Amino acid sequence: MDFFIDTAWAQAATQSNPILSFLPLIIIFALFYFLLIRPQSKRQKEHRALVSALEKGQEVVTGGGVLGKVTEVGPTWVTVEVAEGVALKIQKSTITSLMPKDTIKSA
Repeated sequence: MDFFIDTAWAQAATQSNPILSFLPLIIIFALFYFLLIRPQSKRQKEHRALVSALEKGQEVVTGGGVLGKVTEVGPTWVTVEVAEGVALKIQKSTITSLMPKDTIKSA
């Protein structure tokens, strides 16, 4: 059966430092941390601060792109008036950004 598989002759592995074998893994983890994990956690922290500081009368944009004025703030829900007499009750987490005052009038 040796004609199907070539015989592999093992050689003695001579590595001087086991840390060098993990160095590529450590470098990849560091890149993932600084390029992906750290910026994402920073954005999450900013979003949590934005949502916790919501007040009545602020103009906001939701994740779906709806522009409106906050009329009521609850622990998990916010009522946003999108037109005169039309109010939507949405989750706080769907609010993506605050807009400057009187943005609705100029939109």
